[in-house]
Order: sequence, then C-alpha cells, then structure tokens
Amino acid sequence: MAKQTERNKQLRDIPLSVLDLVPVLEGGTPADSFRNTLDLARHAEKWGYNRYWLAEHHNMPGIASSATSVVIGYVAAGTSTIRVGSGGIMLPNHAPLVVAEQFGTLESMFPGRIDLGLGRAPGTDHLTARALRRDSKSGGEDFPEQLAELREYLNPTSTEGSDGPRVRAVPGEGMNIPIWLLGSSLYNAQLAGLLGLPFAFAGQFSPDNILPALRLYRSAFRPSEVLEEPYAMVGVNVIAADDDETAKRLATSQQLNFLSLVRGRPQKFQPPVESMEGIWADYEKASIDAQLRASIIGSPAVVKEKLQELLDATQADEIIINGAIYDHQARLRSFEIVKQVAAE
Repeated sequence: MAKQTERNKQLRDIPLSVLDLVPVLEGGTPADSFRNTLDLARHAEKWGYNRYWLAEHHNMPGIASSATSVVIGYVAAGTSTIRVGSGGIMLPNHAPLVVAEQFGTLESMFPGRIDLGLGRAPGTDHLTARALRRDSKSGGEDFPEQLAELREYLNPTSTEGSDGPRVRAVPGEGMNIPIWLLGSSLYNAQLAGLLGLPFAFAGQFSPDNILPALRLYRSAFRPSEVLEEPYAMVGVNVIAADDDETAKRLATSQQLNFLSLVRGRPQKFQPPVESMEGIWADYEKASIDAQLRASIIGSPAVVKEKLQELLDATQADEIIINGAIYDHQARLRSFEIVKQVAAE
C-alpha cells in the first residue's frame, strides 16, 4: 500500500473500533466464545473504543456469530455506552422486513447505540444459502432494491403502498438507525457514495482493493440527509504483543484459520504454533499472505508505525480492528496496546 508523504490525520484524532467474529476456540464451546466476546466488549468500552461490531457467517465451526442480531443484543445489554452493531448483516440472506424489525427492536432496547452495517455477499457457501431459504442465484444483483426496501420500512415516505395500506416494521418504523454499507470490492463503495451513506471496507482480507474502493467511494459521493461529506472506515487485522516474536507466534492462529478455508475444511480456531513451516505448501502460503498482507503484527512500536502508515495511505475517518488471537488474555492485551499507542 502506497504511503502518503503528508500526514493529514493522526491516530489519536480518529475513532478506533472493534470487529469481533466471536471465534470458537479449539477445546472450547460457543458459550465460552460469547463470554469472551462480552468481556472484550466491556474492556473495549473502558478503553474508549467507539463501536463494537459483529459479523454474520454461517456453517463455520470457528465462528459463533451466525445469529448476529441476538449477539448484538447480548453485547449491548452487557455494556453501557459503546455503540454495538453489525459488520455486517448479509442482506441477501434475509427479508428486509425482518432486518428492519430486528434492528428496530434493538434500537428500542438500546436507543442511540445500534449500527446496521450491510453486506451484499451471503457470507457462506451456496448450499448454506439455500438452507437459509434465500435465492442464491441473484449474486447480490438485487441488493440495491433490497436496501431501498429496508430503508423504506425504517423511514417510510408514505402511509400507503401501490395496492393500499403498506406493510409496516413494528418496531423499526421511524427510527434513526445508522445504515452503513460494507464491502471488499468496488460495488458497495460506489453505491454508498451515490446514496450518501457511510462506507466500511474489509481491508482485513481484501487489501488490494482498499485504495481503489476508497477513491471510488469519495468520487461518487453525493451529500444526503445522512451525511454531508464522505465517511469511510477501514478494517485491518492487528495482532499486538509486548514484543515482535510473541506477536508473530500469536498470528499463526489466524494463518491456520485461513489455511483451513483454503483447503475447504473450516475448523475451530486453533492455538498458535511455533512456525508454519511444514504445515502449509508454498502455494497456500502465497495465497494466505496475499489476503493477510495488510495485517499489522508486532510490538507496540511496530503497531503504532503501521497503523499511522495505514491512516496516511487511506485518510480513513475511522479504523476498525479485527484481532484474531487464540488466548483470550493475549487478545485483551492486543486491543489494549492498540488503544495505548494510538493515544500517545
């Protein structure tokens, strides 16, 4: 990623947020994962993180956030001030009315704290998409129509539909729930710009498209009742520890996780290993390195330098951090380091 020569923003001046996939650890259960998630969320709130997002995935033994809105409610109920939301809800998997009702319910319970981030991918394989009873043939091509329907449920422009009284989202109707568009390619970047919505890019697994997507979002942006200027958040993997070697060892769990996906055999989140040599083939290493090359792994000094480089390159308005670490205490320490170095 090219580094800009001029620093227009400093880390201490922008919000930092947390992305949690609720990893199910080898030797653990989803119940353990939920307890760890709530503990991390409470620490993140104490440390001053801005928002805590959870992501929808299905048919993944190592991810426990499939019922995303339920987990959002669990985290919001266990915290007080931090914003909680979806990063994201995969809209093709759901009827827009159901999403409006679910997030209307959450906003009613936790007013002013709920975010609705939306993606256009199913977040799973075709077989699972069929099991979700959604049409997997469209490839997300009807996402703009689904989005428009969802927004109409939340903020209706009229009380009547074309055939008489329209369907209403109760709760949900008339609620000011921030909608974000999420993406790992250019499609949602352009759509978010055209609609004047905030945009979050999944740089944690799609590093090559970060800068093109942000350029497209900003160039396509049209002011709306939601935003007068573009607002872009960038996702990044950060694995921080008190020294570089410890961080590199902790990062092998994330590499093992991606290796299981490359091999088509998803598994629970594995403990770290001393070295990946002999575990992956050269072509597997190359594929995983390409996906994870934007990851920031190291000591506090390395993390501070690399996060600032990311900010210089992207001029992001916010950074959201995924910290995939097997040991819960080491994971807490990683997020603590990030907030400490950003505040310096």
